[in-house]
Amino acid sequence: MEVRGEARAMFAAILLLIAGVLNVIYGIAAISNADFFNHQTAYVVFGLGFWGWVTLLIGLVQLTGGYSLFSGGVYGRTVGIIAATLGAIESLLSIGGSYPFWSLGIFALCLIVLHGLIVYGEPLER
Repeated sequence: MEVRGEARAMFAAILLLIAGVLNVIYGIAAISNADFFNHQTAYVVFGLGFWGWVTLLIGLVQLTGGYSLFSGGVYGRTVGIIAATLGAIESLLSIGGSYPFWSLGIFALCLIVLHGLIVYGEPLER
């Protein structure tokens, strides 16, 4: 049985890898309190270091999901959907930070990945 959207799943895997790398860089910069961030930003729930660790861990999960998607198994698809969902939620929570358009860009990447992974796997004929 042929499956629809295999190329879309590979595209989603590449986008998930890109989002993972960006989140890892963003998380490391937040953990180290780099000059990249505006220090006058007030965080409602936790500080910059906490959000840096959260972003770094989500980025690592996204990298794992992206690499496992290349194998084409159900595990990769499941981890990819979970990683993209966590990335989308995390980027929406950090929209009030120093760089809101960066967060919106990561959110858009995660939505495209989610669409590609959820649609992938349907048979060509119903």
